[in-house]
Amino acid sequence: MSKPYPDFTHPDFTTVAFANSPIVHTQAATADGVVPENFHGTSNHPEYVNLGNGRWILAPESRMDSVMVLRGEELDVVEARRVKKGDRVVVGRTENGEEGIFVHIDGFHQASDEAADKFTFRTRGTRETPFSRSYDDLYNVLRHDRDHGHIVWVLGPAVAFDKDSRDAMQGLIENGYCHGLLAGNALATHDLEAALFRTGLGQNIYSQHLQPLGHYNHLDLINKVRRAGSIPQAIEELGLKDGIIYACEKQKVPYVLAGSIRDDGPLPEVISNVYEAQDAMRVHARKATTVIALATQLHSIAFGNMVPSYKIMDGEVRPVYFYIVDMSEFSADKLANRGSAQAVAILTNAQDFITNLWNNLKN
Repeated sequence: MSKPYPDFTHPDFTTVAFANSPIVHTQAATADGVVPENFHGTSNHPEYVNLGNGRWILAPESRMDSVMVLRGEELDVVEARRVKKGDRVVVGRTENGEEGIFVHIDGFHQASDEAADKFTFRTRGTRETPFSRSYDDLYNVLRHDRDHGHIVWVLGPAVAFDKDSRDAMQGLIENGYCHGLLAGNALATHDLEAALFRTGLGQNIYSQHLQPLGHYNHLDLINKVRRAGSIPQAIEELGLKDGIIYACEKQKVPYVLAGSIRDDGPLPEVISNVYEAQDAMRVHARKATTVIALATQLHSIAFGNMVPSYKIMDGEVRPVYFYIVDMSEFSADKLANRGSAQAVAILTNAQDFITNLWNNLKN
């Protein structure tokens, strides 16, 4: 299958501007978790540093609000809290080679045949935007990355509140379109609630009819899972046979459940320490080639800040695709305003999106 993404073009470091660029400067960290005053804060774009004699090296990954540590002739991008005393931290706050640092924003740029008018209508996606092309591009990316990438889903509980969307997500997992799932306590709780009671927050997941005392169902579910000691053990003991978490367990797809201050329970697998949750999510951020963040604003923004806009695979630099799916323009705009400008927004409800996706990929 041909790759669904453009070739990457490295900067031409033989030009005069780059030839006159100084060697990058570093300063040693004076204490664990403390970086030099003039540290270089990274973006999620490809970033290079000049080692001298025409040698510019590309950071193997980059992401928002981290720092670069130079280890010999290799760059390590880390959060400031991870810096150790003595680490050589890259310093300098210019981005065009003035201090030996270059941020490359045009590596995947493709020439456009669109009119180059100075004024045009509809230059950004809104609820009025048709997303047919976005869906077609996504189908191609997912078919490619199923076998040649790492597809990460970031899910809100709305996906589990509807029978069809829940079935669709299960189908995607079982057919290889998910290599990692990130969510909170709610997604897992209500998905398992649906497996046991056929409800989501007490409503039947198909008819949406409220069930008698249904508001107890998710609490009873949490209690049963905690009594079992783990989600896998509860699936076995309760005889659960379907759903998103069930599919992850059966297909051995890893999932990370990050806790929040308002969680019920929570389920045993929920990571309550925020930095431990961040670390677990970052494992998938480093592997991700395509991310689909669906109906979860805070998780989408958090993970978006962890994900580079590119990945180096077998010596090739390729883009990392990030799709944010929500009914609100606010979520997509918020993500872009936090530095994830490459994110593609599809504005629709979670149920329509996921069932449409599955119906086009299962054939």
